[in-house]
Amino acid sequence: MKGLIVTIALLTVLPLTTTAVSAAFPSDDSIPMPQTAVPAQDVVTLKDGSVIHGEVIEMVGGVLQMKSALADDLIKIKWSEVSRLAVSHPIPFHLKEGTVLVGTAEEGEPGTMKLKAGPTGSTMSVPMDAVTKVNPVVQPPVIYNGSLNAGYSQSTGNSQLRNVSILADFVARSEQLRLSLLGRYVYGDNAGSLNVRNARGTIKLDFFITKRLYWFASAYVENDFLQNLKLRTAIASGPGYQFLERGDLAGIFKDMTFYAEGGPAYFNEDYRDNSITGDRASFRARVAMKWDWPLWDGRVTLYHYNEIFPSVQNASDFFFTMDNGVRMKILAGLASGFQVTTRYNNRPPAGTGDTDNLYLLTLGYAFDTTRKR
Repeated sequence: MKGLIVTIALLTVLPLTTTAVSAAFPSDDSIPMPQTAVPAQDVVTLKDGSVIHGEVIEMVGGVLQMKSALADDLIKIKWSEVSRLAVSHPIPFHLKEGTVLVGTAEEGEPGTMKLKAGPTGSTMSVPMDAVTKVNPVVQPPVIYNGSLNAGYSQSTGNSQLRNVSILADFVARSEQLRLSLLGRYVYGDNAGSLNVRNARGTIKLDFFITKRLYWFASAYVENDFLQNLKLRTAIASGPGYQFLERGDLAGIFKDMTFYAEGGPAYFNEDYRDNSITGDRASFRARVAMKWDWPLWDGRVTLYHYNEIFPSVQNASDFFFTMDNGVRMKILAGLASGFQVTTRYNNRPPAGTGDTDNLYLLTLGYAFDTTRKR
């Protein structure tokens, strides 16, 4: 009888205990899972009826860039092919009359969108063709870029060689003006006997008449001890044209730039010993070109720069200087470079050759204040 009573008691207590334990320690299935918020996507509807979901990045130059929702690939769409647009995150919209509205966009009638902008969230209907830019990268009023590089080598013992080289370039660019500075100093001796000492500099100011066409004024100066050259001076002015600007091309060519310019120049050469070579002064032409090709977001940059000064009286009489090189970023602003400089003068000073080639391996600092996304 006692055993029956104990069994009935256990059967009564066990379910109650199990319920209490389950309430105190719920299983994984009974724990409510937190809901993950799915970010709202932007929607682009094309005129052919296609619908693209993702994130609108920017629209400049009539091309809309959008990150696909299915992958991280960047999709480029012609703005003229967009029929409707919905943007869930506030971004700036630039209109033709110069107004900039920051807000979101909702789909409207074909060819229009509803912009919800301002602190009040008021909505206004805007034609698609009235929008010139969407979320562009705004550059500072003046952009600076350049580099300072130096190289040094020395040997002791059986040979007493010492070589020093310093290269510098600087460009400041605003909407209408561009200031360019270029300098180089090279020194070398063998046991105190001078092998090479050359200093060169160029300063140039460009005034942009249009987005591409500009007028330049430049000065070139050079000193070379072994060529008996006290000072070579060239003052020039004339028109130039920016054939390629950043963003004109796509892919690996997107940051490539190229310009060419030409005009009359006054060319003068003063020598230390006039008995060997007399001073020379003449009116010449100046033709110059500069090409830069930054690759992989500027980690490697190929460049070419030349200046040619042909005589007006005799085209075969000319002075020519050219720089070809590569600059590689190592870490942050730290950069290394290799440059080949060629100078040709078909009327060299007595006792010297007409061609000089200089090979420079340097280490230094490079900077560029251009804003990138």
